[in-house]
Amino acid sequence: MNQPHGVLIVEDDFRISDINRQFVEHSPGFRVLGEARTRAEALAFLAGRGEEVSLILLDAYIPDATGLELLWEIRRLYRHIDIVMVTAAREVDTIQEALRGGVFDYLIKPTQQERMAHMLDRFLRERSWLEQKQEISQEELDQALNRRPAGRPQPAPAPAGALPKGIDKLTLDTVIATLVQARRPQTAVELAQAIGASRSTARRYLEFLVSRGEACAEQAYGEVGRPERRYRLSPDAGP
Repeated sequence: MNQPHGVLIVEDDFRISDINRQFVEHSPGFRVLGEARTRAEALAFLAGRGEEVSLILLDAYIPDATGLELLWEIRRLYRHIDIVMVTAAREVDTIQEALRGGVFDYLIKPTQQERMAHMLDRFLRERSWLEQKQEISQEELDQALNRRPAGRPQPAPAPAGALPKGIDKLTLDTVIATLVQARRPQTAVELAQAIGASRSTARRYLEFLVSRGEACAEQAYGEVGRPERRYRLSPDAGP
């Protein structure tokens, strides 16, 4: 079972910090390790537990430094950590510098839970996808970054039988491979933990496989007698 990604929240307003904590804790695959109000607190926390942190939610305004100054400092000391700016700063100069600093995303306050959940879900999918790769092609990289070279025409409309909206081939391949490797039928929760996605995302892909006849669903009863839906690949399905 994959360990949840550790998150550090750097925010001087305790009320906003608490809201962000709740947003993160509602997203499977993440665990808030700590909250820091200042640059000094953030660096002290990272000095002791930096290896456990995968993601930092960073405000642009903190008492003893600017968020951008701390961004560059973290970039220099902890290259394995991704950073998301969560801030009221709307100035183009601030946004541009944050993007040059390689932030994973930039969320403008007041942050909506749906937008935060979308960012966290994308983080899980991209981390999971990259961890399975040793090399990637330019086409795969463009798809992952959602970029097309200038002048390249828009893709033609999807032919009949193509994957529907909300079903990504890379994620679908990951789901199928995970079911192949599993020794027993999987619930949506178990699959979500294995592939690093939300439960709703895992269930969407599982039900899609069922609709195509590539997976079977069965009802089983848990420890407290509640039925739960478990999924397994059909005998003739594979990665």
